[in-house]
Amino acid sequence: MITTTELLSGAIRVVDYCCSAGPAEKPFTETHAGHSVSYVRKGSFGYRTRGETYELVAGSVLVGHPGDEFMCTHDHHVCGDECLAFHLSPGFVDLVGGDKRNWRTGGLPPLPELMVLGELAQAVASGCSDAGLDEVGLWFASRFVDVVTGRQRAPQPASERDRRRAVEAAMWIAAHSHEDVDLDRAAGEVALSPFHFLRLFSRVLGVTPHQYLVRSRLRHAARLLADSEQAVTDVALEVGFADLSNFVRTFHRAAGVSPRGFRQAARTGPRKVRKILQDRVADLIDDGRLIHPSSRKPSSCTTTSD
Repeated sequence: MITTTELLSGAIRVVDYCCSAGPAEKPFTETHAGHSVSYVRKGSFGYRTRGETYELVAGSVLVGHPGDEFMCTHDHHVCGDECLAFHLSPGFVDLVGGDKRNWRTGGLPPLPELMVLGELAQAVASGCSDAGLDEVGLWFASRFVDVVTGRQRAPQPASERDRRRAVEAAMWIAAHSHEDVDLDRAAGEVALSPFHFLRLFSRVLGVTPHQYLVRSRLRHAARLLADSEQAVTDVALEVGFADLSNFVRTFHRAAGVSPRGFRQAARTGPRKVRKILQDRVADLIDDGRLIHPSSRKPSSCTTTSD
């Protein structure tokens, strides 16, 4: 039995697959609807396509090409495997490159170049990172193409025009952080392709567009919590968080205290203490850190890789 959870839809669709099939299950033929790269985060299974068989374990990558038939086998003795799959639209495939042969690689063994991004993607999916799933998906797919083609991307210095675009985009994101801002929309504001925009923004400003979006929301939330009477739920919604639990978790990682704890300290402490507390949140966000290393607490978020 396969359980699917769609984590993101659109030009990059992210799906969490959990399969409970075991050796007694009869395999069946399926067809890839589009291009995809899937990170195997747990378990093992066989992947048959175009007459080739690949044994995939935790850390492996399954590659899908539109129209190709495939079959998953479960001859192992342990039931259950899990994958985080990135399904890419044709436009995004063009952005990351690679020819038809690359996208018919079938399966790749655990490779450090891809495993680190796969684990980052899992951390994002689990709510333990403030990167964007669409951003990580682009990086993962692009790195896959680099690996299979042997291509090395030399970092290119940003021109003055590109630096200005990155700053303009950051200002736009900050002004619209309460809205539903995705990679496509932000890139369109500065007339760049999403992949070029992602690389440029990260290189110039040191954070990804989604990280900057989240931190802009945190900055606004800190001000509202300190200066207004709005309920925590209302604050979360007003600054752009659609989910209260996500807001509380993200704010706690940044400030070291819950939103309610932050508000209480801001209201009851001396003026100097309130200023220090507010500055701490602002500094952490501006410096591109979610929490200072000296005050980091063990995280309750863990990846599920074996």
